[in-house]
Amino acid sequence: MRERAEEMAGQAQEKAQEAAGQAQDKMREQIDQRSTQAGERVSGTAQDLRSVGEELRNQGKDTPANLADKGAERIERLGSYLSESDADRLLSDVEDFGRRQPLAVLAGGLVVGMAAARFLKASSGSRYRSRIGSEEPTREVGTRSADGTEQVPAPGFATAPVGASTAVPEETAAPPASDPALRR
Repeated sequence: MRERAEEMAGQAQEKAQEAAGQAQDKMREQIDQRSTQAGERVSGTAQDLRSVGEELRNQGKDTPANLADKGAERIERLGSYLSESDADRLLSDVEDFGRRQPLAVLAGGLVVGMAAARFLKASSGSRYRSRIGSEEPTREVGTRSADGTEQVPAPGFATAPVGASTAVPEETAAPPASDPALRR
């Protein structure tokens, strides 16, 4: 019985390793495809920038045209790198960059995290509204004191739909500070 359990555990471990290898192969394949596509797009952008440089040169604007050409050259090199590199080279280069510039990687992670948080925050309102349907959110309703601040009762006592008027009736409102009776 013990031998059978060990044999099954060995088979399960082999299958897990095989599945992990297949997942790594798929990931490498996806990285290769995506980097090649990105390289082609970037190269297209470089061609567009070269066209802009030519147009600027035709208009007699040599300095901006030279800047556009230099930018196009750099973008073209990036496109070639992305198109020609395989997944192992790309991952290795990213790892090396992370070792050389850990603060840049940290800052990039921070920026990505903040962008993700903003996205989630922006989309949470619509998810919340779709989840509760047509129910109107409620909030506590209070009264105004003599100094104009709102006094809210303990939670659960008085609720009204959001947007409902919480104005104090005129006869119970505190008199304005300019009232002669208050100056005494």
